[in-house]
Amino acid sequence: MSVNRQGKLCTCRVLDGRARMALLWATAASFSPSSAGLRCALAGRRKHADRLVSDLRGASADDPSAADRLIRKFLAASSKPAALHALSSFLSLSSPFAPPLYERISEASWFSWKPKLAASVVALLEKQGRCAEAETLTLDAVSRSKTHRDLALFYCDLIECFSEQGLQRPVLETYARLREVPFAGRRPYESMIKALCLMGMPGEAEAKLKEMASSGCKPSPFEFRSVIQSYGRSGLLSEMRRVVGSMEDAGLPIDTVCVNVVLSCYGHHGELPEMASWMTKMREKGIGFSIRTFNCVLNSCPRVVSIASDAGSLPLSMEELLQKLENESSSRTEALLVQELTSSSVLADISEWSPSGSKLDLHGLHVAAAYIILLKWMQELRRRFQEEDVIPLEISVICGSGKHSERRGRSPIKDLVSEMMFQKSSPMRIDSKNPGRFVARGKAVWEWMC
Repeated sequence: MSVNRQGKLCTCRVLDGRARMALLWATAASFSPSSAGLRCALAGRRKHADRLVSDLRGASADDPSAADRLIRKFLAASSKPAALHALSSFLSLSSPFAPPLYERISEASWFSWKPKLAASVVALLEKQGRCAEAETLTLDAVSRSKTHRDLALFYCDLIECFSEQGLQRPVLETYARLREVPFAGRRPYESMIKALCLMGMPGEAEAKLKEMASSGCKPSPFEFRSVIQSYGRSGLLSEMRRVVGSMEDAGLPIDTVCVNVVLSCYGHHGELPEMASWMTKMREKGIGFSIRTFNCVLNSCPRVVSIASDAGSLPLSMEELLQKLENESSSRTEALLVQELTSSSVLADISEWSPSGSKLDLHGLHVAAAYIILLKWMQELRRRFQEEDVIPLEISVICGSGKHSERRGRSPIKDLVSEMMFQKSSPMRIDSKNPGRFVARGKAVWEWMC
């Protein structure tokens, strides 16, 4: 018998240390960590974590002690940051090997117990249907809470972690327990609003938002944006717009982050006319756009994405692209969206212009967004050459070499730039010292363009 999170008796057996470890390994061994998703998600992470994954992949499913030995060997050879990074990686992937790894890390002399980390492991165990281990770890965390505040904050962490795993019942049960703790403050409201939004319950989240305001805790823009996004992702766009109005009525200005949230919701449902109308209103209010705005909007434009992906038939000027979009009745709204984006200051924010050198930095842009920025940049470069006397000594485009791509070492942005420069017979070439940079003398670029 054990005590559940509400303090009631349950029949779920609490295991002793040795039995718990055996069950952890037996359960973990029934899962295969060699899936393509796991390998891709771990690409680029620290070498120690990659080595552990590789070793566990080869461990026999019939010999959980072998996996335990691999964990011990890994921890003996790893620093504290490397061990915690590996655990974080396993938790982010909901790997069945995360709980046994946590079990061994918690035995290290340097280990410092953190409620958020414990809550993450509890939620993963609950997700995998391992209630005994989850209950044991929960009771341990409760016993470590020295004050009502500590206990309340742990329950808040637990609510957030359960919601990230999509576990509605444990969220509601934990919140019921949280309400019994004498603790006043913003955090319970913040955690519950976030959880309800993550679980696709915007109506309940908005009710909690109103309860928060009536209790004297003023909701922040984050809580409003969470509810806005939850309504929008659920397809309740009129309700989304209503909450945007409520946010303004509460004295919280609409900013670029909120603009991007609304645009992503319109894009998610293919509402391009609404997206264009929203962008026009925000521009008229003086609200700026960002790289994320470019990515969000252009990823929602199927024709632009298709054009940017077809290297063999790329329009090589902004005028040519807009004409192509406007000639296709189904793509005219996309032309309006491109014009709205290119009238913003984003290009100026990511580029430099001076006598010593001109630089365009494409980091953070997706392929369609990088394509539009490149067209606008070449248009602006030609204008400057024609209207100004300054010719920079060097002109460069920084696109990265693919270190963070899904296929390590292969950058789709670099491929795009290379293709465009080749088709336009540009003098810009890959820098011999930096494979993620195209460069040319300013005079050569001037002669090419003018």
